[in-house]
Amino acid sequence: MVNTLHTIKCPACQHNMVKIFVPRTGIHLDVCLDGCGGIYFDNREFKQFDEPHEDISEIEKALEGKEFIKVDESLPRSCPVCGAMMVKNYSSIRKEIQVDECYHCGGKFLDCGELQKIRAEYRTEAERSDDIIEYMYKTVGAELLELEELRAVQEKEKSIFKKLLDKYIMDI
Repeated sequence: MVNTLHTIKCPACQHNMVKIFVPRTGIHLDVCLDGCGGIYFDNREFKQFDEPHEDISEIEKALEGKEFIKVDESLPRSCPVCGAMMVKNYSSIRKEIQVDECYHCGGKFLDCGELQKIRAEYRTEAERSDDIIEYMYKTVGAELLELEELRAVQEKEKSIFKKLLDKYIMDI
């Protein structure tokens, strides 16, 4: 896990981000306190904060009472650590919350309020995983069932064709 210790620019509004130290994890999070209120997580840091039971009081204290500028969340963003273009992905299979991810260095950027929304989606990682498995079963399971039905039809057609062929050969 890389913990960026130098000041970085917010990928959404270009203001300097402020380091917020979280003693429980030993992580310095980058928070845009003077701009849009977004939070940047270096590679693998996000997993320390995404569940409701994980303490985010330092972050909440830093954001408390602040007013943040609105940003266009649909615009492309560059990673403030490595400069690569960030990719918009959903936080879960529910596809309700979009986050910006850097495929090059593994960083994630959340717009103001998204951390709280993500934490409210599931109580545990196990619930998140169960939701993925259920979605995959519904999606892939339906496709597999369709393939099985198609194979059964093809086998039936082969059987009928073979019977017709056998009858034709016997008639010759």
